[in-house]
Amino acid sequence: MFDLLFHADWSVAAKKRWMAVAEQRTTGWVVEAPELVGPTGSLLDRAFSAASEGRRVLVGFDFPIGVPAAYGNLTELGNFRNLLNALGQGAWSRFFEVAKTPDEISVGRPFYPAASTKGVLRNDLVAALGVAGFDDLLRVCERRTAHRQSACSLFWTLGGNQVGKGALSGWREIILPALQRGALLWPFDGALLKLAGSPGVVLAETYPAEAYRMVDARFCPGESKTRQNHRKTKSDPVLAWAERHEIVFSADASAALASGYGSGKDGEDRFDATMGLLKMIEVVENRRPEQTEQPTCTSQWEGWILGR
Repeated sequence: MFDLLFHADWSVAAKKRWMAVAEQRTTGWVVEAPELVGPTGSLLDRAFSAASEGRRVLVGFDFPIGVPAAYGNLTELGNFRNLLNALGQGAWSRFFEVAKTPDEISVGRPFYPAASTKGVLRNDLVAALGVAGFDDLLRVCERRTAHRQSACSLFWTLGGNQVGKGALSGWREIILPALQRGALLWPFDGALLKLAGSPGVVLAETYPAEAYRMVDARFCPGESKTRQNHRKTKSDPVLAWAERHEIVFSADASAALASGYGSGKDGEDRFDATMGLLKMIEVVENRRPEQTEQPTCTSQWEGWILGR
């Protein structure tokens, strides 16, 4: 389906942005060791250079790509693609500025709050945007199920699990420039099989933590991906899983996996860059469906998490 995969574990901080790459060869996939993303333009240059050589390239990022349908309908723009095209202009000129106070929140400036201050409430967002409740500010793929807790709303930029500021940087630094260069956006532009029908670059949203159980790297109670010794225990099962599926780790990639990605604070970012990549392989090899639910809003406003 695709010839080259990139997966980036994203962060607002450039020093925490790590990516891993896999290439399809005649013997199967070859996984390379994670590396810093570096200047975002260079990542896009690599992807588009490969596409210009006739290759089909899929690039995954672990930040939200899409908006809740309840919010999208407020914009009157019809779909997420149209919203992206409008950002930075007219009524959308301040979209990337996180609101500091409730009176600054609007449909054209929906991210809040800029900082943690006394009296900041999630209901400020609900009231200012005129939705029925906070759940309306969650996409379908982010809502609580029997198997997972609900995620943080894209627009709520407070707390350790907030994703809004990462999305803002990702949209501005990656999504918009890539679309201007002709990239396609999954699932808004179609299913993976359709998008891989000709050489080019396709962008998708990922969630590395869901890969752990898929590639035999699940963390047991008492374990944490923040601990190097716990990450090291995943090396043998991941390599065994890879061998069963004709996936080869390069020498550097194997060494990084065996070391638990080192003792530095970036170890968990390097780990997630690789795990997210392996999940992408699972999807493009059709061992996992790209999307298990297909509500209408996903291709219009909300998007989806690849392989969820």
